[in-house]
This record gives sequence, C-alpha cells and structure tokens, in this order.
Amino acid sequence: MSRRLRRKVANKGKEKVFVPRFPEVEDEVLEAERSGDVDWTSLPDDTVIQLFSSLNYRDRANLSKTCRTWRALGASPCLWSSLDLRAHKCDATMAASLASRCVNLRKLRFRGAESADAIICFQARNLQEISGDYCWKITDATLSMIVARHEALESLQLGPDFCERITSDAIKAIALCCPKLKKLRLSGIRDICGDAINALAKHCPNLADVGFLDCLNIDEVALGNVSSVHFLSIAGTSNMKWRVVAQIWHKLPNLVGLDVSRTDVGPTTIGRLLSSKSLKVVCALNCPILEEDPCFSTVKNKDQFIHSLYTDIFKGLASLYANTTQKEKNVFLDWRNSKNKDKKLDEIMTWLEWILSHTLLRTAESDPLALKNFWLTQGAALLLSLMQSSQEDVQERAATGLATFVVINDESASIDCGRAEAVMKDGGIRLLLHLAKSWREGLQSEAAKAIANLSVNPNVAKAVAEDGGIDVLAYLAGSMNRLVAEEAAGGLWNLSVGEEHKGAIAEAGGIKALVELIDKWFSSGDGVLERAAGALANLAADDKCSMEVAMAGGVHALVMLARNCKFEGVQEQAARALANLAAHGDSNSNNSAVGQEAGALEALVQLTHSPHEGVRQEAAGALWNLSFDDRNREAIAAAGGVEALVALAQSCSNASLGLQERAAGALWGLSVSEANCIAIGREGGVAPLIALARSEAEDVHETAAGALWNLAFNPGNALRIVEEGGVPALVHLCCSSVSKMARFMAALALAYMFDGRMDEFALIGTSSESTSKSVSLDGARRMALKRIEAFVLTFSDPQAFATAAASSAPAALSQVTERARIQEAGHLRCSGAEIGRFIAMLRNPSSILKACAAFALLQFTIPGGRHAVHHASLMQGVGAARVLRAAAAAATAPLEAKIFARVVLRNLERHNQYVELSI
Repeated sequence: MSRRLRRKVANKGKEKVFVPRFPEVEDEVLEAERSGDVDWTSLPDDTVIQLFSSLNYRDRANLSKTCRTWRALGASPCLWSSLDLRAHKCDATMAASLASRCVNLRKLRFRGAESADAIICFQARNLQEISGDYCWKITDATLSMIVARHEALESLQLGPDFCERITSDAIKAIALCCPKLKKLRLSGIRDICGDAINALAKHCPNLADVGFLDCLNIDEVALGNVSSVHFLSIAGTSNMKWRVVAQIWHKLPNLVGLDVSRTDVGPTTIGRLLSSKSLKVVCALNCPILEEDPCFSTVKNKDQFIHSLYTDIFKGLASLYANTTQKEKNVFLDWRNSKNKDKKLDEIMTWLEWILSHTLLRTAESDPLALKNFWLTQGAALLLSLMQSSQEDVQERAATGLATFVVINDESASIDCGRAEAVMKDGGIRLLLHLAKSWREGLQSEAAKAIANLSVNPNVAKAVAEDGGIDVLAYLAGSMNRLVAEEAAGGLWNLSVGEEHKGAIAEAGGIKALVELIDKWFSSGDGVLERAAGALANLAADDKCSMEVAMAGGVHALVMLARNCKFEGVQEQAARALANLAAHGDSNSNNSAVGQEAGALEALVQLTHSPHEGVRQEAAGALWNLSFDDRNREAIAAAGGVEALVALAQSCSNASLGLQERAAGALWGLSVSEANCIAIGREGGVAPLIALARSEAEDVHETAAGALWNLAFNPGNALRIVEEGGVPALVHLCCSSVSKMARFMAALALAYMFDGRMDEFALIGTSSESTSKSVSLDGARRMALKRIEAFVLTFSDPQAFATAAASSAPAALSQVTERARIQEAGHLRCSGAEIGRFIAMLRNPSSILKACAAFALLQFTIPGGRHAVHHASLMQGVGAARVLRAAAAAATAPLEAKIFARVVLRNLERHNQYVELSI
C-alpha cells in the first residue's frame, strides 16, 4: 500500500518575476527606455547614488563592482551615514575593510557580542546612534570601549533581550564619555545603582529619554534626580519601591511620558504621579494590580491620559489632538500625515510608538493564552498601526508581535484562529507583504515570519496567496540573508500544506528556490534547512510538484541532508520529503530515482536508529514507500534494512501509532521478496509483528497483517507464527478489525499456514518437540479454518448465490462481485508463486480453503483493480482456467467456492479480451 505522508522569481520563459519596486529611479529608467537607448553606465551620478541607496549593503557592494565609476559612487559618504550589520557576521577584519567608507557614519545597528567588539574598528568618531540586540554576552569592558571611542553619541539602545553582563560600572562610563547623550535604553540589567544614575544626571544634561527595561533593581531616588528626563520607561522592572516613586517622581520638572507597563504598580502610585504638572501620558499596559482596581478604568484627568489593557488606547491617543480624528484607529496614520506639525506632540507620539511596540511584543511573548479579548479588540489593530511607523525598529517589533501573538503552542504549531483572522480583516496581510517587499532585510525577515505564522490558518493562507504572497516569499527564499531566507521558507512550508497552493508555489519558482536554499545554507544552520526540507516534503506529496522537485535537483539535496545533517528536525523533514517523493511509483520515476541516489538508502536505514522518534518514523515511512520498487527492495536489504527494521519493530511497542504503522509497513514492503521474507523471520521479526497485529489502531494492525501474510508464505515463518502465538492474534484480527483489508490479509495468512506445507516442515525429525508441535498445530488449524470460513461467509449473499447458481448471466455474477468486493484489495500485487499457491489451494481437500482461494482470486482479478490485468496474465500462464472450471463444476465443492470460481473465470475472460485488443 502506497502511503503519502503529508504534514505545515527569476524567470525563464513565460514565468512571472517578482522584483522590488524603487519608484525613485523608475521615472528616469522609463524615459531612457522610451528613447530606445538604455545605457546603465551613462546614468547621471545622482541617479546611480539614489539607486545605491535603495539596495541592501550586500547588493550595494556587488553593484559597485560593475565599473570604476560605480565603484567610486558606491563609496559616496551619503550612502554610508547609516549601517545595519545585523544580518552579517561582522568581525574586526570586516570592520577594518569598511572603515574608510564609514568616516561619516552617523547611525549603526548591530547584533551580538562579536559585532560589538568590532565597532571600534570603524573609527566613526561622529557616530550619533548605536542600537544593538542579542547583547547578553556584551561585557562592561566592550561597552566602555565603544562609548569611549564615540564621544558624539546621542542615542544608545541595547535590547530587547537581557544585557546580563552589563553592570552599573558601564553606565558610569557612558555618563562620563557621552556628554551629548539624549536617549539611553537598556534592557535586563541586574542592578542600576544610585551612583550610576547620578552620574548620568550630572554629566548628560541633554538626556531626555531614559529606558531601564526588565531590570531587577533600580535606585528610585536617584532617578528622581535626572531632571532633564522627558520620557521614562521602567517597563518590566521588578522590586520597585512604589512609595518612594510616588513621593519623588511627580516632582520631575520635565517628565512628559512615563511607562510602567508589566510592573506591579498600584492605583495609589499612579494617582500621586498624575499630580505632576508636566506629565501627559502614563503607559501602564499589563499591570495586574492596577487593572484589578474597579475604579481605575474610570480615572480621567484633564490633559492626562492613562493607557492600559482595559482602557480605549486609540481613543486616548486621539484625545492628544485638539481635534479628535474621524476614525480613532487611524490616529497614528493621521498624525504622520498631519501638515500642522507640533514638535511636542511629535515627540510624545514617537515615544509612544516605541513603547507600545516594545510592551506589546513582550506581552505576546510572556503569555500567549492570556488577554484574548484585548488582542481581538485592540492589540491586533495597534500592531498593524505600528507597522506603518517611520521608525524601522518599531515596524520590526510590530511585525514580530504579529508573528508571536497568534501562536498558542510552539511545539504543535497551533495558532489562535480568531487573532489570525482579526489581522486579516484589518488589512494586515497587505501591510505585511508591503514590508516584505522593502529593501531593508530586517523588515523582510520579520514580515516573512509573521506571514508564515499567520498562514497556518487556511483562510489567511488563501488571502496571502490571493494578494501575491507566494511570489513574494519565493523571491525572498533566494535572499543572501539567511534570516530572510529562513522565514520565507517557513512561509512556503505553511502555505504548501494547502493542496490549492502547491501549484502556485511551483509556478512562482518556489521549488527551485527551496532546493537552491539547501545548497546555499547547508553548513550555516538548522532552522533554514528544516523549513526548506519541510516545504519540499509538502510539495512532494503532489504528483506534479514531486516531479518538479526531482528536476530541480531536490533528490540530491534531500539525500545530502539525510546523510550529513545532524539536526533532528532537518533529518525528520528530509526523510519525510524522500518518503513523499517515493510515494508516486505508479505515475513517475522518483521512487527509483531516490533509490539510485548514492547513499540514500544507507542514510535512511541509519536514521531508523535515531534517538528521535519523529526521525525514525519518517525514515521507516520512506523505506516503506521505496520498497515498492524491486531494485530498491533488495538494495535496502543489502544496506542492513532488514536488521534495522526488525529492531525498530521490536522497540516500538510503546511508540506512537505512526511509528508502529510505518515500521510494520516497511517490513511488509521488504517481505515481498522471498529472500527478505526468510531473513525477517530469521532476525526475529515475527514476534514484534504479532504484537503490532494486536494493536487497536486500524492502520497499525493493517500493515502488521500484510507483513504476516507475506511471511506466512514461507513454511518456516508460518511455523514461527504458530510458535509465537500468532494464530490467536490473526484469528482475532480476522473477526474484529474495522478494516476489511486487515481481515482479508489475516485470513490469507491463516490459509497459507494451514494449506499443508507447514505440516511437512514441522514434522521433519522425530523429536518429542516435533510431536508436541504437531499436536499444537491441530488445535491451531481448527481455530484458523473456523475463522476463515466465517470470514468468507460474511461476503456471501444467499439470494445472490442462489441466483448465480441457477444462471451464469453476467448480471447475477456482477451482484456476487459487488457483495464480495474489498475495494483496497485491488491495490495488492501478487507474485506468480502466490497466484500459483492459490490455484493449488483450489485442489485442497479442505472445502474452506477452496472457498478462501476462490475468494482471494476474485479480489485480485476484479476489473478496475490496479494489478488485475497483471494477475490475469499470471493465471493464464499457469493454466488457471482449467482448475477454476473444475472447481466451479465439482459436486463436492462448497457453493461459495463454485460461485466465486465462476466470477473469476468471467474476470479472466474480460481481461484476456482487453489484452488481445491491446495487442
């Protein structure tokens, strides 16, 4: 039985191409095209510089290699005022090579401690803004060195992850080295002592924006001394002495905005703070003590606004305007588009964007199951609004928030459908796709991640596809940025679950991009490889797409992963993809192609020993599908597959049903070969298959019954089945299984065992052991024959049999056929030896076995069966017609045997006519 295991553009010819749009340069290019004279090297310098400014740094560097003129233009200072190194591995060598271009660098974003160590090599003395994430390994020494080299620094942000190795000593260094500092935001510092904060108050007179987020201890008294502060955030900080805060902070003369989100602040403290004459906005999202107060949501002070989970945040934001906007949810958009600029309002709104994006993301990360009503009524709309911010880091966090808040369980990849559809209804898909088309790789990555997670919902996946998302993701999968490629591959993985999207992914060039992605990032990380292999596995489940995967080099790429990658998630998806590629044996050549790929079968056999159950399951599933090819079957055995799969079956009694099914299925496939059949019995495969045949799961006992049927063809194995207690198991299966197919194969196994051949094998010798076996065989035989008879009778209809006995008219025989048909049996393929054995069984003295043999031959020759013509040809070769006529006419034969034999004769006549017509 062939099982398809389903799970979550550069162009040639007429294929579509997705290319990011850069409106800034399009007008000039179109004008040149109209004139019929397009010479890129003769473009005006300012046009080329504009083109360079719209590219990421990697593409900018590549384009600089075009010619000497462009190389010079590519080094223009205006192109190097801002630098984002997060997607690149930046060490001292790389920084030194860029130093000559970065003399005028003003803004720098980096990721990780290695990049932080390299910053000093840029020699950018006029650097004004530094923003870093993944900063948990950055030390006081590194941070002190950075600020010592950049005295013009005005903004320093490290987070949102915790800066675990930074202490108050580094904060003192910041205060002493950066007198022009205006903004300082640090996350996850253990203790910030009074001396460090007082140093900031003394040496940084322009410090207006302070954020100490998710810290453990902060000196509240010292913070009250930073009189220059306009905006202060202590979101997520624990161990605050709120009585001290209430007594001191309301006296801060310039404090306009305060963020106490995710803390245990109470209503008394908030009430005291609101007595401040300067304070306009308090952000108190996800503050349980405050929100439990029934009077809190009704607190209203003129010109002061409190934003919490239980207040209308949009309404509060809109009230900051003298004239309330027509649609409150558009408040950020209206502010950005406003022609009458108010500097103070701009500062408040810009700060609120940052604070809200940070807090919403942290809230989504901390408890995905909580605050369901908030996310549906306000949270989703807030994130979508923040995605349109002019602040790139706000856009990124908002997109990450959307990717995070919909996820309920990471392990099971389950999402909240209500939240996902709320994003879709508010136009979130188009906004995300717009961000994904940005040239900024940080935005591309986070937008693709959100699209991927939201696409777990089928309705959202449909919307993504309809809005052109598949083209966008296929394009991004080819990115030179690993993070972008990884998230894009994740989006294609989830979209490829839907059958309706597979063809569109292939048409967009997604298959080629995924295969190339494996080659490109093979040694660079497991996340991108797992997503690529998972997407290819889903696509390979489709017949047409499976051929495209093979043509794109997918077989080689997936085998390479199965052979060489050590990450369990990658191994599991690679094995699943190979299983699905091999599942189309009747319609394409991928099954044999996988088997012929060097090292493929050996790798899959080795993966059956994996400590990870998912890997073992998918590897066994792949070997099962591959075993339908004769050459693969023998090659699997030669690679140690028999021993490995028997061991797997022996060890999986307490494993998942999927693993049990595939382990038994793989042994079923291998046991088609007589040599493998004998080897499985010799290796101890009978006992675990009998145990699996006792399973309550239909799929498991079906594959186990199929394996035991094949094994029972060999007399030695038949005897082993009896000795291991297999007869009661098969009898139980034959009478109680929900699956007709399992009952059928159990009956055939019992028929093989007791057609006389095993008796001769068991009675060789004269030992007392042989005698005892002979005695036990008699009881087992009676039990088996009784059950076989009952099974065959369940498919007989006395009235139809009586009609058929009185007349051989086609209509009468057709009625018998429909009653006796086991639909799945038409997929079974028997060898000449098996057909011969059933023909011989028609001559058996046992009337029960005669009826069983005729019933089996009927199943194998029913018109429309996958292998019916093949079986008819085999029967013709052994002279089956003569034996069938004799059985149909025998006076002593049971009525069932006679009628079934007549049906088989009629089937043979029809198949022979088909063969003659074909010839």
